[in-house]
Amino acid sequence: MSSIENAQLAQLIDHTLLKPEAVRADVDALAREAEGLGTYSICVSPSMLPVETSVKVATVCGFPSGQHSAEVKAFEARESVAKGADEIDMVINVGLARAGEYEQVEHEIRAVRDVAKAPALLKVIIESAALDDEQIVAVCQAAERAGADFVKTSTGFHPAGGASEHAVALMRETVGDRLGVKASGGIRTREAAEAMVAAGASRLGLSSSKAILEGGTGSGY
Repeated sequence: MSSIENAQLAQLIDHTLLKPEAVRADVDALAREAEGLGTYSICVSPSMLPVETSVKVATVCGFPSGQHSAEVKAFEARESVAKGADEIDMVINVGLARAGEYEQVEHEIRAVRDVAKAPALLKVIIESAALDDEQIVAVCQAAERAGADFVKTSTGFHPAGGASEHAVALMRETVGDRLGVKASGGIRTREAAEAMVAAGASRLGLSSSKAILEGGTGSGY
C-alpha cells in the first residue's frame, strides 16, 4: 500500500522531457500526458517554448553544464519568462562551487533572479552528486541569499549521478522550510520517489512519471 496517494504524489511532479533529440510532437504529447496524470508541471527545453497546457510550465537555464556566463543565463531566463515559462530551473557553475567561489555562484543566481521575478519561480540546480557536503551547504546558502525559491539536486545529465536521499536531507536541513527542495535525476521507481519526499523533497523531477505513478519502473531522466 502506497504511503502517498497518487493525486498527492502527482502534484509534486515536474513531468520532464529534456532529451536533445526531442521534437515538438514529443513536447505536445508530454503536456497531454501531464494533464491526464495531474502533475504539477512539465519541464521542457527553452527552445520548445511556448507550450499550450493547463499545467505549469518550467524550463531550464544554463543547461546542462552550467558553464555559461551569468549574463548569458540571465538573457536565457528573461527570454523564457517572456515566452510563458512559469518556473526557471537554472544550473549553477559547478566548477565555481567546487573552487569555493560561492560569492560568484550567488552573483549568477542573483542575475537570473533579477530577470525572472515573482510570480516566476526560480529553482537552482546545484549538481549535488558532484559536490561534497560542505559545498552543498554553501551553495544552498548562496541560493537563499540570492532570492531563489528552490534548490534542486541534479540535471540528470552529470556522470557523477543524480539525486540521493542524503543530499536531499542535507539540502532540506540547510534551507529549512524557507525554500523548496527538488529531487531530480535517476528517480525511476515509486519507492525511490517516496523516499525522496520522506527525505525532504517538495518537488520531483521525473521523466517516467506515468510508470512511477502506476508502480512500475521507469527509465531516462
